[in-house]
This record gives sequence, structure tokens and C-alpha cells, in this order.
Amino acid sequence: MTYATLPDLTSRREALVGSEGVGLTEEEARLRLAQFGPNSLPEPRASSLAITFVRQFRSPLIYILLAAALVSLLLSDLQDALFIGIVLIANGIIGSLQEHTATKAALALRRLEQPYANVIRDGRLREIDARLLVPGDRVAIEAGGRVPADIRLLWATDLLCDESLLTGESAPVHKSGPVQAAPGEGERPMAFAGTLVTRGRGRGVVVATGATTEMGKIAAEIGKASFAKPPLMIRLERFSQLIAWIVAAAIALLVLVGIARAMTLNELFMMSVGLAVSAIPEGLPIAISVALAISMRRMAKAHVIVRRMPAVEALGSCTMIATDKTGTLTLNELTVTDIRLPDGTDIVCDTGADLDACTIRGDGTPPAEARKRAIALLKAASLPNEGSLVKEANGWTAVGDTVDVALLAAAHKAGLPREAIEDDYPLVARIPYEPDLKYAASFHRHADSIRIFVKGAAETLIDMADRMDMAGRAEPIDRELLLRQKVEMAARGLRVLAFAEGETAIEADGGFGRHLLVDLVFLGLAGMQDPVRPEVPQAIRDCHTAGVDVAMVTGDDPRTAAAIASEAGLIFTDSQVVTGEEVRRAEEKGQESLDGLTRDGRIYARVAPSQKLAIVLSLARNGHFVAVTGDGVNDAPALKHAHIGVAMGRKGTEVAKESADIVITDDNFASIVSGIREGRVAYANIRKVIFMLMSTGAAELLLFLLAIPLGMPMPLLPVQLLWLNLVTNGIQDIALASENPEGDELSRAPRRPSEPIFDRLMIRRIWQSTLVMGAGGFAMFYVLLKQGYGETEARNLLLLLFVLFENFQTLTSRSERKSIFALGFLANPLLLASIVAAQALHIAAMYTPWLREALQLSPISLLEWAMLLLAASSIFFVMEVDKWRVRSRPVDMRAS
Repeated sequence: MTYATLPDLTSRREALVGSEGVGLTEEEARLRLAQFGPNSLPEPRASSLAITFVRQFRSPLIYILLAAALVSLLLSDLQDALFIGIVLIANGIIGSLQEHTATKAALALRRLEQPYANVIRDGRLREIDARLLVPGDRVAIEAGGRVPADIRLLWATDLLCDESLLTGESAPVHKSGPVQAAPGEGERPMAFAGTLVTRGRGRGVVVATGATTEMGKIAAEIGKASFAKPPLMIRLERFSQLIAWIVAAAIALLVLVGIARAMTLNELFMMSVGLAVSAIPEGLPIAISVALAISMRRMAKAHVIVRRMPAVEALGSCTMIATDKTGTLTLNELTVTDIRLPDGTDIVCDTGADLDACTIRGDGTPPAEARKRAIALLKAASLPNEGSLVKEANGWTAVGDTVDVALLAAAHKAGLPREAIEDDYPLVARIPYEPDLKYAASFHRHADSIRIFVKGAAETLIDMADRMDMAGRAEPIDRELLLRQKVEMAARGLRVLAFAEGETAIEADGGFGRHLLVDLVFLGLAGMQDPVRPEVPQAIRDCHTAGVDVAMVTGDDPRTAAAIASEAGLIFTDSQVVTGEEVRRAEEKGQESLDGLTRDGRIYARVAPSQKLAIVLSLARNGHFVAVTGDGVNDAPALKHAHIGVAMGRKGTEVAKESADIVITDDNFASIVSGIREGRVAYANIRKVIFMLMSTGAAELLLFLLAIPLGMPMPLLPVQLLWLNLVTNGIQDIALASENPEGDELSRAPRRPSEPIFDRLMIRRIWQSTLVMGAGGFAMFYVLLKQGYGETEARNLLLLLFVLFENFQTLTSRSERKSIFALGFLANPLLLASIVAAQALHIAAMYTPWLREALQLSPISLLEWAMLLLAASSIFFVMEVDKWRVRSRPVDMRAS
């Protein structure tokens, strides 16, 4: 559906304000919703099951099989044509079901909770789904909520909006009000969709929804193809090219030999089709989808939602995580951690601890006395406070500026809920906090006087006070001492606020205003910080163990960033702390200068939003596969063009989520590490499937390369090769793709970006398997013919041998290093069931008349069974010996 664009409406002001200036009616809203569409960013729809089924046939291998079926029909070979058709339909059904299920699951995981909006409809205030907002709606916004659409404010009271998601600037923007501009008298201020209201309230009219909002416009601009391909896609492209050349060369050789042997065109064509089916791992796309889909489900349980399936493996390939600080490494909950009294007494509070559990440091200061003075300070923090902290059934709800909320929480932990204080100190008047004032004050009636409580910037309150609290006595103020205390706390990365109190007569001359804020008693300082998540240090250690570097990219001051990074467990030196100014100068000099800076940098502080992408691209040029985290609209370019974009799900914008490959639903760095583990499991399982498919396919190819040039008949018929691949690869590869983690994924070094799928270990194992199965199968076929077996009987035994070979090979493929005995035979019941089912299916075919005739099969004796089982088990012992050799030499798996 095509919706109208915003200019269609904004040209008519009367349409914006709604009928009679009291909001829209439900009927007007319904019509505008049909005209302008829902208030949400466009989301791609999942393909239907039918389209997904048709897509399974867009493959060169499928084209080959279709051609083979057509030739069989032209030659009146209905059995082969029917069998090929059954194989094609079976593969199509399996592949489409797997892809459709994975896609639907991914889309379901992306459906995050939709916000609600307070809107005036039919003259009364109602709460509705924010997706139903339309231009012209009048909405009310207040502290603690997000702006649901772009609105032009009609009035605002002490309204502050955090627009960092759009601009990257951490300071809230003050929306002056009340706003009463008439048409033609200038622009009213705007509140933008997705921004957070941190204080105050306001009301406005919706002027843009969905894709036409400022956030939507930025989302529309992020349409360029990503600079980076997922590592799995890069490796599979190289893998496909290699297989295509090998198969083409082998078939060309056999066709030349066949022509020399005067084979018919039909025989040559069917042999080529059979070999192509044998050598090309047609089950690989399905198996990869299964491996990635399983890891997607495991990641979802660890709060990692994968939006694009290849990103599962890509996260496991990353060598560098460029993470933001707030909400990812930290709790994004400002907390009072330090209280400094004027006499130098420190009260250090752990996150979540009450004052009784805090450590009090001072020269002989009695704990009870220090606590009494800290209580007085927290009283001054609570009363002039404009935030609120309410306990509800599902937990605490905080509304207001984060500093105010942190102070209220500290007072509550000390046994000072504001409601109880206000009972003893009824409010008389208040001076709200304003950025220009740098303080907030409140006046309270107490006994026969008015008590004054002030909180604000340390420098401001030090100037207001003439005394300070020294061990319970008001002594003359030492301003230099207090300023040194403030500087020392700020140097530790703390956000510092000061507190003071005073007293005046009940009948204050001139009212309760700024002129009374003199001759105050300075009570002390409170240091606040966003504490590091308790699980982050261990997650950082896990990254180091796994060979993944971690860099912090933040807009904070370098000292604050370094303090948080040290607490989080990041290892860095002073020279590795890079500022945004240094990045700017390096950019001006060129890419080489910037790459030199990022080669060693680990902490990037005071970074502008536009510099984040430059840092990420530079890290990639330095050879890293980069995972970058972000939550704002300004992070979208970096999320889009990093190798792996990781958006925050709880507080991230829709634009950030749409630009990212992965969404972390709990905004927790430790969840990223869990995703890395699952990504490595997914890639390991894909390697297992590739090894199993390629080793068995190469063995079948070697069988023909040995038999045809030596003048022997075709070892296996094309229809038998199709059956072999359907039985042994159509079931086991999917089960192998679901193999459980081996437990040591985070103790391995990350894969090099240039590392191919066919590393030295896999190449050696494929050669070993090919020689054992291919040469062994050829030797048995040769001996059987020499001993008088007919071609049909010899092929019957050879086909069963390869079924057994490939079942044993499936077991050995479960790990590249660990013995099957260490993994446990029952650890993957699905795999065992698939092996038993494959073997049972082939045995059933030997006794089913129409299948026996089509495949030229027949039952065999117990002696022949014993001989074949002994021969097939040889691959099991060869692989186990090679694994033992690898384990006995502690070398990097990539170089083994």
C-alpha cells in the first residue's frame, strides 16, 4: 500500500490542529491512518511458503538434475526420471520448510513491545497504541516516556528531552514554554519521535509519523549496501568456486576417457550428472540453514536476537568489539557510590547496598556520627528533588532526571523515603533546577522556621555557603579545601553534586527566592556513576581468553571513560586512550594516519557521533572483523557498515535495530560474549557438515577416476548415486548441524579473516577419508569382479559399503579434535537416529520390489555383511588415530 506523504498535510494548518482545536475524532483519525499509514518504520515481510519452495530450485545443481530428468524422459527411462523428480521434490520440501521456519522465527523475535501514546480523541485524553497516531493528533508527553511521533509543541512546562538518540549529545535539550506562537509568528519548538522526556510535561500536535519523522528520514537514508560481507558468505563463495573447478575438471577428464572408450552419449551424460550430484554438496545450504537456525534459537535464550541469519556465524568470527559504555558495560542507572563530608570522611557505597552496609573511612570518625551527617546530606538531596521513585507490583518505577532518581534511591537505601521526610518538612516553595542556575532549592516549614535545602553544582553551592559541617559543628567555610575535594572526586570519573542547608524566618520578605540562598551550611559532596554491570569483568576476561580485543567508544570525558574501563577489566595504557580531537586531526591527515591511531587505541573518549563510523572502518582496514554496539540513530551508519552491527534492544531506536544484524534484548555486554560462543559453535557445525559432505563426495569421485580410465564398468549407476546422496546426506547432515557445543569454544583463538574453509586440517582429513573410502571401494569392486561377481551384484555390495562408510564418517565428523568416546555416543540422539534411519531405509529398499528394481539392489548374506562392516569401520579408526595425533601436539587448530 502507498501512503500519502507529509507535505500533503502540512500545507493545511487546519488539518494539523484537528477539528475545533480539541483533537481529532475517531472517524478523522481512521481516515488519516488509511491515508498516511501506521506510525512505525517499514518492516520487511516474510516470503510465503510457496515462494520459499520455488526459491529452492534456483541452483546450478538443481538445473543439472532437471536436465537429467528431461533426458531420461526423452530416452523413455521413466524409472530414472521419476526417481530424480522425487529427489528434487524431497529436497525442495526439506529446504523450504527449514528456511521458512527460520525466517518466521527471526521475524517473530524482532517484534518488540510497541509503545503507547496519550492522545486527545473526541475531546478526551486516551491511551492508544502509538502505531495508530496520525498527523493532526494532539498528544500529551511527560517525564519518563518517549515521544511517540514528531510533534510541534503547543505548550511545555519545564520540559527536558534527551535527544542523544538523534544527535549523540548526552545533555538533555530544554524546551522553553509555555509556547504560544501563532501562525506566522515563528516556529514552535519540536519534540522528536523516539527521544526520551527526562523532566516536565508538554502537549503538542503530531506533524510527522513513521517514515516521515526525523528518525524515519535517517532510516531511509541508510539504504546503501554494506561495505562488509559476513565472513561465512566470503568463505562459502571461495568454497563454491573451488568445488566448481574441481568437479568440472574431474567430469571433463572422465568424459574424455569415456569418449575414448566409445561410451554412448546417454552413458556419458548420466555419468556426468551422477558425478556432479556426488561431488557437489547439495545438502549443504539446508544444513547451513539448520545450523544457523539452531544457533539463533540458542542465542535468543541468551538475549541475543539475530535479524540476519549469516550474522550468527559472523559474531563468532569477530576479532574486535567496539562497544559503547552506557547501558552496555554499565547498568545505565546512575548510582550514588561516594559521599564526601567536609572534614574528609568518605562513605563508600557499593551498588545496591544501604548506608549501614557502606564503608566509612576517616581519621577516628565514629560510624554513628558519620552516618548522622550523611543522613542530613541525603535529606538535602531528597527535598529539592523533582524526580519520583515508586514501588509497584513489578518493581520500582523511576520518573525524572537520572541524577534526581539516583539521589532519591540513595536516600531510600538510608531509610529516608521522601514521603516520610515531607511529613516532617511540609513544602512551602520550590526553585526548580535550570541549567543556567545550576542548582535547585526547596523551602520547608519546620517548627518555628523555614528550612532551606539546596542541591547543585559544587562551585555554585560553595559560593552560597559561608559555613561547612565539620563533625557536626558549623565552622567557617574553607572553599579551597572543598574545591580540591570536588576535583579529586571528578578525577575518579564521578559525577559530583554538592548539598547545603539554611534557615530563615517563616514570614520571608520578598517571598521565597534566590535572595534567601545565602549564609548556608555546606553539608558535603555526593559522587555518582553508572556502575559497571557485575558480569562484565568476567565477560571481558572471556573475550581476552577467546582472543577478541575490546575497545570502548564513548562521548564521555577521557578520565571518566578510563575509570569505567579499568573497573570493567579492560587492559590498556594511558597512550591507548584516544580523544575525539585526536581522531579529527588524524582524519584530516588521511586514512593512513587514522589507521595508525586505531591500531593501538583501546579507549575512544569525547568521540563525536560522526567519528564512530570512521573508527569502525579504520579497525576493519587494520585487519579486524569488527562487532560494533550502538543504540541511537547516530550509531546507525556504524552499525550498518561494521562486519557485525549489534543494537541495544531495551533502549535502542528502531533505526539502530533496523541497521544492525543482531539485537541484544537486555543491553548487556555479557550477552554479546554468549553470542560469540554460539557463533563459533555454528561455524564449527558448518565445518563438520562440509567435511562430511566433501569427504564422501570426493571418495565417490575417486572411485570413478580409478575405475573408468582402467576400462572397468561404472562402479555405481547414476540413480544409485542419487539414492546414496539422498539416504546418507539428506538426513545426517541436518542432524550433524545440530551438534551440541563442545565446551571449549571460548578458549580458541578467533579465525583469521583470510582463513579459508579448507584449512590444512580439513584438507588432510579429506585426503585421508578419500583414500580410505574411494580407494577401498575401488579395490573391493575390482576384487569382486575378478572373483566372478556380476556387475549388478558387485554394485549392490559397493553401494551398501558406501552407505556404511558414510554412516561411520558421520560419527567421526562430530568433532575435529575430540574422540567420539569423549563426546559420548548419546550426546546427539538426533544424529544417532538419523544414522539408524538411513541404514534401515537402505535395508528396506533391498527388500521392496519396486525400489529393488529401480536401484538394482538385492539382499546379501551374513558373511557379506560382516565383511562390509569390517571394511567400513576402517574410516572410523583412521580418523580417531588422526585426532589423537592432533591432541598430542598442542598447536593452533588453524595450523594443524
